[in-house]
Amino acid sequence: MKFKLLLAATAAAGLLLAGSAIAQEKKQLAMVVNASSDFWKLAEAGIKKAQGELGDGYELQLRYPAQGTAALQNALMDDLVAGGVDAIMISSADPKNSIDAFNKIAAQVPLFTTDSDAPQSNRIAYLGSSNTLAGVQAGEEMVKAMGGKEGKCMGFVGFLDADNAKERIAGFKQAIEGKGITLVDVRGDDVDFAKARSNVDDVLVGNPEINCMVGFYSYNPPKIYESLQANGKLGQITVVAFDEDPVTLGAVKEGSFASTVVQQPFEWGYQGMKMMAAYLGGDKSMVPADKLIIVPTAVINKDNVDQFSADLKAKIASAG
Repeated sequence: MKFKLLLAATAAAGLLLAGSAIAQEKKQLAMVVNASSDFWKLAEAGIKKAQGELGDGYELQLRYPAQGTAALQNALMDDLVAGGVDAIMISSADPKNSIDAFNKIAAQVPLFTTDSDAPQSNRIAYLGSSNTLAGVQAGEEMVKAMGGKEGKCMGFVGFLDADNAKERIAGFKQAIEGKGITLVDVRGDDVDFAKARSNVDDVLVGNPEINCMVGFYSYNPPKIYESLQANGKLGQITVVAFDEDPVTLGAVKEGSFASTVVQQPFEWGYQGMKMMAAYLGGDKSMVPADKLIIVPTAVINKDNVDQFSADLKAKIASAG
């Protein structure tokens, strides 16, 4: 009897070891984002779709830092590498000051960027929007919305020093130049939602000349909406937005916002994971010579907001 029990225990131990080995053989792919924002839920849906297609041989995850700081993001990447992750894609809060940290990671596992690029680093490729072109689109939308009236605009953004912010702002300025519209200033909030709201409140009190606003990060337009609504200013100040927050889409539908320039975070999550899986398998054909994989942005206005919202719901549902 004791012998039989020993055999059973040995067999069970063998099964556990085999199961552990199988688990370890799974390729682990991670996307590290820059803040805990609803914007990234779409990327998470894209990752779920990729997981369904890649199957049990892969373990995909999206990770949020405790706060939107480069230090915490870089520490999170260190933890992922220590835990056996095979490839990482990151939307960096401060890419220019994270080059050494990025290169340290890139020396250990394939590293990709999304949303905000770090071309000076040893990252393999960037997959995301052209932030400059997106900024140009937003500026062109503002010119249309102002209809020839003089505009004094205030911008709102999370990280003033992030490349994606700088590029969007530069593109916006390029499009409004010579059109009688001025971007007076841009207020940063470091992805502090309370500060994002108070920045708008402060402008309404201290800058009565402002007659147009642009929210450069996904959560800025909803905070603009909240403030304008609370202060009885909806419809009195022209607003052009970024991204597809439900509040933003609702504001476009009702005509409180002129339009919004949307990115495709669902595709970043989906295509990013498929690309990393292919790269790990030896297929590098998805990486172009310039190392830039641009996912187009689009303008959503009152004419197409319903169709866009329906398509968005369908994409999220497709992730299961």
